[in-house]
Amino acid sequence: MAKNKKQKVKRPKALPPRGFRDYFGAEVVERNAMLDKITDVYQRYGFDPLETPAIETVEALGSFLPDVDRPNAGIFAWQDEDNAWMALRYDLTAPLARVYAQFRNDLPTPYRRYAVGPVWRNEKAGPGRYRQFYQCDADTVGTPTVAADAEICAMLADTLEAVGIPRGDYMIRVNNRKILDGMMEYVGLLAPDDPSKFATERGVAMRAIDKLDRLGVKGVEQLLAKGRKDSSGDFTEGANLNSIMNEWILGVLGAKTESNELTISRLRFYMEDSIIGSEGVDELEEIVDLLKAQGYGEERIVIDPSVVRGLGYYTGPVYEAELTFEILDDKGRKRQFGSVAGGGRYDDLVKRFTGQEVPATGVSVGVDRLLAALREKGRIDSQAKGPVIVTVMDRDRMGDYQTMVAELRNAGIRAEVYLGNPKNFGNQLKYADARNSPVAVIEGGNEFEAGVVQIKDLALGAALAANIATNEEWKAQPAQMEVARGDLVAEVRKMIARADG
Repeated sequence: MAKNKKQKVKRPKALPPRGFRDYFGAEVVERNAMLDKITDVYQRYGFDPLETPAIETVEALGSFLPDVDRPNAGIFAWQDEDNAWMALRYDLTAPLARVYAQFRNDLPTPYRRYAVGPVWRNEKAGPGRYRQFYQCDADTVGTPTVAADAEICAMLADTLEAVGIPRGDYMIRVNNRKILDGMMEYVGLLAPDDPSKFATERGVAMRAIDKLDRLGVKGVEQLLAKGRKDSSGDFTEGANLNSIMNEWILGVLGAKTESNELTISRLRFYMEDSIIGSEGVDELEEIVDLLKAQGYGEERIVIDPSVVRGLGYYTGPVYEAELTFEILDDKGRKRQFGSVAGGGRYDDLVKRFTGQEVPATGVSVGVDRLLAALREKGRIDSQAKGPVIVTVMDRDRMGDYQTMVAELRNAGIRAEVYLGNPKNFGNQLKYADARNSPVAVIEGGNEFEAGVVQIKDLALGAALAANIATNEEWKAQPAQMEVARGDLVAEVRKMIARADG
């Protein structure tokens, strides 16, 4: 009888799920540093932090995701043991609505909060498109006046400049959802007395308008008319608007001029027969006046009727922060970086819980995109400084090395003792190089007896480290100095300061 072959153990693949990624040291440090700058601006404007669970009930999250052909309408959802459906949050705004509805009697009105954290989207993954990403939001709940919207726009400008995007490299574009409603009224797709009427036809037209950034004027024109065939040959049915209506809508979308005042004047002309549209123009004019009073002019914030965000979500002013500098795409073509933040007024979100309209407005910064933009501009040092490495020349004196590292840490200096195999000194130096350490501390038996230590500036010696095998060779290199043991902390601090200088 043949012997049974030993069954091969099936091991899991060491890969993250598709659409997810790992973030290592420097990336996390960069993100945290940027978030500190953003939240510092938010706090300066009087917003308080709020943390909510990563998981909400599906009922609480609602159905405000964009149209996606994915399971569970684009959210990661599952049924709990009590048959309740729960999901990972897809943004930070839906949890805010739940919190405000739950604690509204205990919270101040208006309630001003900011929140930072990852969100999850069950969407198709692609190059640079992940299913988990960070957002950094700020919202005001309970204020109907557009002064709150103007404040958000001003704060967004300050935020971009605080993280390192200079004036001239960004533009905040502002529009009003009510103007879009006025457009639908004009073409006969919105009846003020019955908003549910023509809902299907209106949805087709509004989705066409929402694709202006991606398809351009010609593509939107086709979708507002008979329809459009894309590059793959697929045909999308259009809104079947006649040429006059089509031209009028495109005229509104292209009403932006060289000045906010003139743009508003043109919009007022287009919206003169629409009550809701005229109200939207009035709100834009008030926002411009409030921003001008604070010193925010057209070099930073502009009225742009082509901005369309969240067609089923926003109810008033909407805004988008766009970076205007050029980058090269994967094919070497020049293009603008694009949007890194957006938001607007959403007066109906809390109403889902309370039955009463609660005015709210806010902004969400796309943290990962903003980090990518800063890297493109060379404004982030992608290699974070590592710790000072205290090398081990005598494993029997580990207590002495731990004393050194404790002194450095107590002085606020990031430091560690090498805890690998100390037999090969070259490996210790390679480790320090891999950690991007600014300084190495060396104390052999002779140094210990003499009451001194050797400290080495690794910024100057890193290129040579891989070829050094002994303590004597290391001492012979430039930028190494012998100092009294009692001066260790002071001299290491000076060496780090020179390297940062």
